[in-house]
Amino acid sequence: QVRLVESGGGLVQAGGSLRLSCAASGLFVSIMNMAWYRQAPGKQRELVAMIYRGGATTYANSTAGRFTISRDSATLYLQMNSLNADDTAVYYCKAPNTKWGDLWGQGTQVTVSS
Repeated sequence: QVRLVESGGGLVQAGGSLRLSCAASGLFVSIMNMAWYRQAPGKQRELVAMIYRGGATTYANSTAGRFTISRDSATLYLQMNSLNADDTAVYYCKAPNTKWGDLWGQGTQVTVSS
């Protein structure tokens, strides 16, 4: 069964850090394009970071320099540092354009208290 399961969210104070994980079943994360998205209340889902098949990475302007996307063979990670209230959202991992279509996890809540 192909699935993505996020974990690692929680409540953190402003300036703190969290590390999100996305465990993949039935997928070879290390050879795929993978991404983290987030959706804050009342806002559209937005791209946070992406890692490409060859290892190149891109980040949203709001997260560059604070967030780091990485992976091993079966798990996608997002290290988030210097968190602020604007980072509060549900975070999702995505495997785009697979043979099953776009795959999403169920999301993990990140709440930053100021």
